[in-house]
Amino acid sequence: MMREQNLRLGIILMTLTSLVFAVQDAMSRHLAGEYNVYMVVMIRFWFFAAFVIALAARSPGGIRAAARTHFPKLQFLRGTLLVSEICVIVTGFILLGLVESHAVFTCYPLIVAALSGPVLGEHVGWRRWTAIGIGFLGVLIILEPGVAVFSPYALIPLVSATMFAVYSLLTRYVARKDPATVTFFWAGVAGAIVMTPIGLAHWQTMSGPDWGWMAALCCTSVIGHFMMIKALEVAEASAIQPFAYLQLVFIAIIGVSIFNETLRPNVIVGAGVVVAAGLFTLWRARVRAAQTPLE
Repeated sequence: MMREQNLRLGIILMTLTSLVFAVQDAMSRHLAGEYNVYMVVMIRFWFFAAFVIALAARSPGGIRAAARTHFPKLQFLRGTLLVSEICVIVTGFILLGLVESHAVFTCYPLIVAALSGPVLGEHVGWRRWTAIGIGFLGVLIILEPGVAVFSPYALIPLVSATMFAVYSLLTRYVARKDPATVTFFWAGVAGAIVMTPIGLAHWQTMSGPDWGWMAALCCTSVIGHFMMIKALEVAEASAIQPFAYLQLVFIAIIGVSIFNETLRPNVIVGAGVVVAAGLFTLWRARVRAAQTPLE
């Protein structure tokens, strides 16, 4: 009974996380449409860095313990990749739209599966390779028809998905020796360090109401990550991860109703193919984990 309650709570938290992240992306699209992307991302990471530093200061060992890592270069690279990926995907929101950007970005778990072999030394069988191939066929369905066929804008969310996949793999790699608190700390601080000189060079005066949106963006970022962490604490990741795909549904609703984006049939079909392939890779990973004997 307790396990069922935890699973139910995990599903609720992951669904709410997907909703919060969708709202966060909508606010990013609004702000980046009015101001420079680099400045918006910089302010967001200032808040993120302040949050992780405050969190570390209240933890056992303080900031020194949170900063103590076995992989300083990789941790800094992770933070750089994360902040760079956010700059890229937010640019995609402006140039390509929320719906199509997210429809393509949804393929990142497939890229993670494809790269897990060479990066982490994990075995990827023919079934998952088939799912990866089908998933990328879905990406082609999304990008092929319409105006964006040969536009370089169409590649922006694909580049972002690749960057986030590498970031995810590096996160799994450093987790072999570094605790989650250290990894979380480095992501915020390294991202803020990298972004500050770039963002300040592109500083623009922001209106009062938009500072309110900026504050809301920063708060939703922290709330979303907090709920995701809690969801993974109460339930197995493989059981609740599929509900993260609901973000695409929420994004579609926001994109169409608020930003007047068009939900083209090929985007619906292609996104469905990508999500189905992603769910299959999650299921295969769960099967493989169950078959692996404990050492």
